[in-house]
Amino acid sequence: MRPKAPFSLPIILVFLVLAIPAAAQDVVRELALGPAPAVDVINHYGRVALIAVTDAKGAANSGKLTAKSPAGVAESEIKITRSEGRASIEVLTKNSKKRIDLVLSVPARAVIKVETEAGAVDISGNFASVQAKTDTGTTTLDVPTDDLHYQFLWTESRPRFVADFELAPVKERSAGRFEIRGTYGEARKVKPNGKTAPEENSAPADENPADPPGSNTEPKVERSVSLNITTARGIILLNVPPSEVGSDLRERPLTNAAKAIVRSGDSLLMEAIRRSAPKYYGDYARSLPPYKREPTFATKTNPENNGGPGLKRALVRVTDLSNRAIAGLNAADFEVTESGSARDILSVSPSTAPFNLVLLLDVSGSVENYVNFIRKAARNFVETVDKKDRVSIIIFNEDVKVLSTFSTDKAKLSESLDTFDAGGGTAYYDALAYTVADTLRPLRGQRTAIVILTDGDDNRSFLAFDSLMGSIQESGALIYPLYVPSGLIALAEQNKNADIDPMRKKYMSLTAKSEGEGERLAKVSGGVYYPITQISQIQKAYQDIVLQLRTAYVVTYRSESNAPGVSPRLKIKVKRDGAYTTINSVESVDN
Repeated sequence: MRPKAPFSLPIILVFLVLAIPAAAQDVVRELALGPAPAVDVINHYGRVALIAVTDAKGAANSGKLTAKSPAGVAESEIKITRSEGRASIEVLTKNSKKRIDLVLSVPARAVIKVETEAGAVDISGNFASVQAKTDTGTTTLDVPTDDLHYQFLWTESRPRFVADFELAPVKERSAGRFEIRGTYGEARKVKPNGKTAPEENSAPADENPADPPGSNTEPKVERSVSLNITTARGIILLNVPPSEVGSDLRERPLTNAAKAIVRSGDSLLMEAIRRSAPKYYGDYARSLPPYKREPTFATKTNPENNGGPGLKRALVRVTDLSNRAIAGLNAADFEVTESGSARDILSVSPSTAPFNLVLLLDVSGSVENYVNFIRKAARNFVETVDKKDRVSIIIFNEDVKVLSTFSTDKAKLSESLDTFDAGGGTAYYDALAYTVADTLRPLRGQRTAIVILTDGDDNRSFLAFDSLMGSIQESGALIYPLYVPSGLIALAEQNKNADIDPMRKKYMSLTAKSEGEGERLAKVSGGVYYPITQISQIQKAYQDIVLQLRTAYVVTYRSESNAPGVSPRLKIKVKRDGAYTTINSVESVDN
């Protein structure tokens, strides 16, 4: 097992604290805790966050409590009792709808007991033991795994969990309960001879555990942790960032999209799949031959034409602060430098290089009654793109299906749209990852883009949205999300106008989550986000996308560099405020 990089839950908790309006009155209390600290917390309707901390010299602090609520917190609503190093904290509020969140910093190696109902529990740091009881809240744990003992119990639902390593098998108990119990790290197995040995996935023991007499090395920090979590219907996350958790935590076999991601060799996406479905990931990964990484699959041009002094040609995209392409530039607008030295620009011309475009279509249950609309919208896109552009069409619901591989034959592309039906869940993030890791992987170094038609919601993916960001940036593909509310499609099919009924119009918008993710996708990739509020805007968006794709420049300049391809010493800038350049490729020009 590779060493685990902590995901810094304390940082997440700091943002949580800052997110609550500063105008609200907070309650801050110091906790007088002894050398063997113990803390009991009861907060039925709010979040409980506990962070284990030490001071600069390694000595434990005495602890601190901060209680926050948008409506403010009264001193009488926080009850604290102390007895022999143990602090008992209870939130008392007369209004059951009032949420009060607690953030506690406590000494490392503390013994913790938490009880909540709708609130979440966040645990971060080196605790001796954690006992938590929840109803529907999510329990997020970021703890050392050197010597970990865990027991997770679901009393009213099947288990929903994600861990950074494979947990023990789920066991069904009486009365519909489910339990996961096991150890990890330095836990020992008993051999037939009665001796003990580390588990196969344990970290190796130190060769010289004992310090010599007089040694001034730091004393070894105790890192044995015991977790006992009981929840009715909640989610348990063990050493996994909440932002990297998929929308469907059921234990289920890998889809075709997930399998393709595992085969792709994209380590970021593969790790996210492993966390989401460790058993099925392991079973499938073991069935594959050893992965052989292609040494230079991202370079598609002849290396002999990429290096050496002489004339060079760079394909450059110029955008403004909104990622929109800037047209109408000429040689006087550009400047080229290599290692800080200016280079002569011989010419600047619009690029005519074709694109490899993927049209990614949502055909899930949310739009199952509107197949004709999807087909019509897709055909309009095919007809709008340049005849030289290669288009692939991929549909998705709970899984993905390739309707057409890359082709310039518009008749063939249009015919492929008659071969699908709609329905099922929505594995949007998995479909996007599949497109990046599988469909576009052989084309890295070429001009690629993804045009997405969806409502932006996801309820079936193994992957979480944040898991995609690194791979999208590395792919170099431009992403153009067209997010269309499914209710808007229904009105269009019925030839009705949402403006007629203000109550109906209320449901014609996208969720805030979808809006934010659509904007991030476009920003990270260099594309443009199109939130659709009227059906007529879709065709306008297609036309704008084609304009954006076509707006690039070929800059021919005299080079003194021997570096092949896009060198970090090469800088191409535009002499305009708010203009940014992206160098897609560089090749030598025969004199």
